[in-house]
Amino acid sequence: MKIDLVYLTQHYASMSDEALLAVDRGDLVDAARQVYDEELSRRDLVETPFIRRAEDDSEADLSTDGLPVEDSENPDWMEDGAEVWSCVVYPGRGPAPEAADARAVLLEAGIPCHLEMQEILPDEAAAREPRHQWRILVPGNHQLSATSELDRGIFNEEFENEWRAHLDGFSDEELRAMHPQVAFGGLFDKVERINRAYAEELARRGLSK
Repeated sequence: MKIDLVYLTQHYASMSDEALLAVDRGDLVDAARQVYDEELSRRDLVETPFIRRAEDDSEADLSTDGLPVEDSENPDWMEDGAEVWSCVVYPGRGPAPEAADARAVLLEAGIPCHLEMQEILPDEAAAREPRHQWRILVPGNHQLSATSELDRGIFNEEFENEWRAHLDGFSDEELRAMHPQVAFGGLFDKVERINRAYAEELARRGLSK
């Protein structure tokens, strides 16, 4: 059975220190054991020779479902990379499979991306505040296309379902009075401005579509 390393990394990251230490390392397969060791090391719970710190791993394979592996742990575009997705990790909660979903959407679109977990400085007054977050970065020149792919592949469907549920609560009279061009006038205006600006820039350069 193929191990989903993204899901497994999220799962270990979501566990408490006590629950993580209670895992029997000897019961894990090699791939799962490496992820487990790296999580122990990241938290400085155990320092033993078999642990390899995540920041020293330049060949981290986070592929899922046969998707191609993205760039290495430190791709050469990271300095100018742009964050296009993020999700906080709350202590004691389960993993966030949406991180793998967002990554898969970008890889299927051929957009290089890098999934990483970033530490959030804890608030001593709120022990349940998130301490880490997953985030996906892409090369800066892919930011707009990556955001578009995430919208089409994930967020637009969620929005459509919410909009349908919202309309379902309307009476017949209210539904007839509801015009999307009015409810989302700002969105329609934005699309119009995007197209106009693009057409004008083409014309300014003497280019055709």
